[in-house]
Amino acid sequence: MHYPVSSLEVATVGNTARESRICCLDLDTFFVSVERLFRPDLIGKPVVVGALPGSRGVVTAASYEVRALGVRSGMPIAEACRLAPKAIYLSGRHGEYGEYARRVKEILERYTPIVRTASIDEYFLDFRRCEGMYRQDGDRDDNETIERVVGEVCQTIRNEVDLPASAGIATSRPVAKMASNAAKPAGVRIVRAGEEWSFVEPLPCRKWPGIGPVADERLRASGILTLGELLTVPDSSPERSLAASLRRVVSGKAETALGRDRPSFREHDPKGLTLGSISNESTFGHDVGDLQPIVDRLNSLCGRVCWRARQRGILARTITLKLRYADFETLTRARTIKATNAENRVLTCVNKLFRDNYDGRRPVRLVGIALSGLEEGTSQLELLFDEGERPRIAKALDAVRERFGYEAIRLGLEQRSRRHIRKPTQGPTK
Repeated sequence: MHYPVSSLEVATVGNTARESRICCLDLDTFFVSVERLFRPDLIGKPVVVGALPGSRGVVTAASYEVRALGVRSGMPIAEACRLAPKAIYLSGRHGEYGEYARRVKEILERYTPIVRTASIDEYFLDFRRCEGMYRQDGDRDDNETIERVVGEVCQTIRNEVDLPASAGIATSRPVAKMASNAAKPAGVRIVRAGEEWSFVEPLPCRKWPGIGPVADERLRASGILTLGELLTVPDSSPERSLAASLRRVVSGKAETALGRDRPSFREHDPKGLTLGSISNESTFGHDVGDLQPIVDRLNSLCGRVCWRARQRGILARTITLKLRYADFETLTRARTIKATNAENRVLTCVNKLFRDNYDGRRPVRLVGIALSGLEEGTSQLELLFDEGERPRIAKALDAVRERFGYEAIRLGLEQRSRRHIRKPTQGPTK
């Protein structure tokens, strides 16, 4: 089923009635679930996707079996190995995840035209004014209609893509997200209008989207352990601003717009999106003092961000280099150039930033490249190109990657780049 997105979005503007129609749908342990499609023998076993034991990376996803042992996403892999030494550790099939996310989103768009990507495994759907399309005899009210339909969405994802999903439905994004967490695994939870306060009241403060570990620790130090306690802090409390924001949401006064797609996975780049930036970074398996592997990694990252920019159909004016040393000192240096998405121009800029700021006396832990100052690309042919920068080369590279995956081909920039970067004998220029 296809819907005119713009007409429904216009129709819902100004609809201030409190209805539980915002849905947060989350693909349960997404990376682990995809891995299990390729390896059914992993079903029911403790699985960790992310860095491998012995490296310095983090956990990307953890199955429920290993979560019971305390392993969580974002945890250093060394800590995960300590908690779950017998778990199965996988580096992941990064070329596969984006395709499964795409298939899921296609299913979601059959049910409502307003679907926003929050991350590769999380989506927000707007079901406002959709009750009439889905109402059936036996539905006690419109809330039950939407709850039933969302359950059908999750079942369709299971039937067609074989991935489990959980969903929460509420009057706002934050409460819908919390409801989806409460519905795990593979359930649906609706928080009806007027029930928001009682739903969030007993939950730990950390459950509220936006309250991270630092804020949670601060609240604990103040004796505030639950959201109910936060909701009732006096106006003289240092936490009054956070409490006021929370009260607005649970009172139905929160902004209900779903906003824009917010891709947070490297394989998901909406075409034409000029907001934000495009970035990739990489942590070395061990601190690196030799120039060659650093330059090679920068070349690889440059190819990645430029390819992503071309996938979006956009150009970038500002190039940023991120450089983190072994002692965790982090430098970011940026330069503005003529808008481009060509590897040659971006790499030339990155090389100069690196050459001017690299302290050859200290080993490097992490490097990254970001493109910002984004603008829509043009179909007009430029008459002059730098050496190595030819539109047909980029198109040929992208065609190969489209068919065989990104890793199938790379530019041969490594030797040329090493000739242009020399290890300095002194520290970076000021």
